[in-house]
Amino acid sequence: MTEKSTEKVALVTGGTRGIGLEISRSLAADGYKVVALYHGNKKAAKACEEELDAKTYQVDVSDFDACQKVVATIEEKVGPIYVLVNNAGITRDGALHKMAEENWHQVIETNLTSCFNLCRAVMSYMRDRQDGRVINISSINGQKGQFGQTNYAAAKAGMIGFTKSLALESAIKNITVNAICPGYIETDMTGQMNQDVLGLILRQIPAGRLGQPQEIAGIVSFLASEKAAFINGATISANGGQYMV
Repeated sequence: MTEKSTEKVALVTGGTRGIGLEISRSLAADGYKVVALYHGNKKAAKACEEELDAKTYQVDVSDFDACQKVVATIEEKVGPIYVLVNNAGITRDGALHKMAEENWHQVIETNLTSCFNLCRAVMSYMRDRQDGRVINISSINGQKGQFGQTNYAAAKAGMIGFTKSLALESAIKNITVNAICPGYIETDMTGQMNQDVLGLILRQIPAGRLGQPQEIAGIVSFLASEKAAFINGATISANGGQYMV
């Protein structure tokens, strides 16, 4: 019988590409055993495994039972989950009066319900150990709204309320729950945007540039560290001054 690892695990959803990959890199550099969940890109998952000596699992994070199963597998075969980063997200943009019902449900389920699914799965383990960090990646558009993104903005705003409530429930067990709201970050997604639209967005950012994925990953690393042990229920904006709260 193989002895169970005691190496601390950081579980990152959507952790093999974009901001999620940088978060995985940063937590690996901090000494965590990274486990990244992904939806469909097996090539990116393989590259993440090889670069970071990480474990990856293909999981539909909107599926409650699948999340329960993968968390139990990780706890048994990889190690104790001390950090959970809910980063997985999709967009299905469109004005509400034209939005297909499935586009509403897909975004809510993937971006918001996934937070419930993963937190519900890990929380009993974290509470038993009386130690843990949950970090939810929300968005500037969950704070201020965005034309054509009622579904996405609702999900990301919901993450903020979810974060505050779970922080209240979990603080007595030495578990912190915080949210990060990135602004527009330089990723493959923004690279595919219409240049005129991107130019308009840049004019709204006082810093005059897009953010870098590493800048979001750095905040995650800080929140996962002992230095942030007294930060709980916070919403941290990282948007170059585009929206101040």
